[in-house]
Amino acid sequence: MAGRAVPNTEMTEMIGADALMRSLAKEGVKEIFGLPGGANLPMYDELYKSDIRHILVRHEQSAAHMADGFGRVSRKPGVCFATSGPGATNLLTGIATASADSAPMVAITGQVPVKMIGRDAFQESDIIGMANPVVKYAFQPRTPQEIPETVKKGFYIAETGRPGPVLIDIPKDTQQDSADISFPEEVNIRGYHPLSDPDISNIERAIQMLASADRPIILAGGGTIISSAFSELQAIAEALVIPVVTTFKGKGAFPENHPLSLGPIGMHGHAEANKIMSEADCVLAIGTRFSDRSIGTFEEFERNLKIIHMDVDPAEIGKNQTTNVAVVGDVRMSLRIMMTLLKKGTAGKNNQSVWVKRAREMREYWQENLKVPPGEMVASRILKKLREVLPHESIVTTEVGQHQMWASLFFNVLEPGTFFSSTGLGTMGWGFPAAIGAKVAKPGVPVLDIAGDGSFNMTENSLATSVLEDIPVIVFLMNNYTLGMVAQWQRVFYERRMIGVDQKQCPDYVKLAQSYGAEGIRAESLDEIGRAVKTALGNNVATVIDIPINPEEDVLPFVAPGTSLKEMVLPS
Repeated sequence: MAGRAVPNTEMTEMIGADALMRSLAKEGVKEIFGLPGGANLPMYDELYKSDIRHILVRHEQSAAHMADGFGRVSRKPGVCFATSGPGATNLLTGIATASADSAPMVAITGQVPVKMIGRDAFQESDIIGMANPVVKYAFQPRTPQEIPETVKKGFYIAETGRPGPVLIDIPKDTQQDSADISFPEEVNIRGYHPLSDPDISNIERAIQMLASADRPIILAGGGTIISSAFSELQAIAEALVIPVVTTFKGKGAFPENHPLSLGPIGMHGHAEANKIMSEADCVLAIGTRFSDRSIGTFEEFERNLKIIHMDVDPAEIGKNQTTNVAVVGDVRMSLRIMMTLLKKGTAGKNNQSVWVKRAREMREYWQENLKVPPGEMVASRILKKLREVLPHESIVTTEVGQHQMWASLFFNVLEPGTFFSSTGLGTMGWGFPAAIGAKVAKPGVPVLDIAGDGSFNMTENSLATSVLEDIPVIVFLMNNYTLGMVAQWQRVFYERRMIGVDQKQCPDYVKLAQSYGAEGIRAESLDEIGRAVKTALGNNVATVIDIPINPEEDVLPFVAPGTSLKEMVLPS
């Protein structure tokens, strides 16, 4: 990917690291998550002189997750710094996570001097080669003059079209050398055309297909959230009177207390959502890639189902499912055009009262009849209690594991765009540092991480960042001292041959929190959970709420790998 910068003819002599910091300031960057080392010290020296806030992490992977969380909430690229070698490679899991979930990020790494590249110098790694499969693009400017154009291109690529991470790897001598440097006002990138207007004729075809369907449904994916198409989605659903389901990544695209909402589909989707999806004859799929975890077996999903696929990324059209009508472009713009055409009356719609009644009855049936395990401290009751006391506008992240899937099932998202999780890569340890990044993006809003002990263990040292940098978030820790999802699969698929899952009640999370200067609270009843959350909301320091749960409790309903949504396993 090459391009031409539109220059600002004013030239100023400075070193490359100074040019980097000025370029970041011009992009509106106010915070950087990072960890210094030998190969990026020149850029840190210039960061010291700038007005940009540096947030020190305890591990580079957490820096990437924080930048990811910041990007998802702000819709602007989060920025993270790391040194060369192990510093850069430690970013890779976080970069891959952002790539899988289309989160905007700019990761900036130091590198050994240009003349040492390829000579196995100390802490040298080919981070460009390693990162290429999981970034939208990777740059390595080798002269100071290239830095401003590179940064401008990097931010443009990261936040346009389908968002994603960009890597900028800067050799140490490029940071240190001085040159006359200018800053482009804009860039033109040859071969990169992320913005395309939706084809109105295809939107008209989509309307006709929905109007002629007997059992239409809307499937909203993560792209709906990325494009902030919340009001447009709701307007279309209400205008056409069509039930709405979401993917797990799309959870929160549509209010889950809306009469037309049936919640997420998928491996751990709502029973009513999976059932209604299996009966539909036409689906308007918005900003989704039809992942196996969402739809089960590809062949069975599209059997007897007409598919209208709206997506900003043309590469997703037809990749996993046969598409009858494709609408390529920003989904918010596509839905606005669809709504305009509906108002103009370019297509009528059938009376869907029978189908909508069926969806309503199905939702009511499963909400009333889905069996709940006995006992007070079970996942459904715990998460419903959290929803009861947590303000609707709060931002919620999750870790990865059983607690994540219980959140899919039992934690209703009422304000669009307030729920985030690692879905595509399923990265344990993502939720807590992502919550810190989200809090930086929206400091006036409560931020809570729904966590499991196994996942929280992976990045709990970010408590130091939360406390010392004054970024108070809440960790809602559903603690069975077990790698719960692995244990569930061992129970179900491996005849209870349990190995490598028992965490043996280590550590004590209340004491762990206190050791970092955070507050730790153990809550062993629903009343105690309610009081603990209210206390945490009033705190000005990170709070870990440790909630003991039964290690034998499974996540149900459940769609086993290699099966279809209609083969869902229900509680017995």
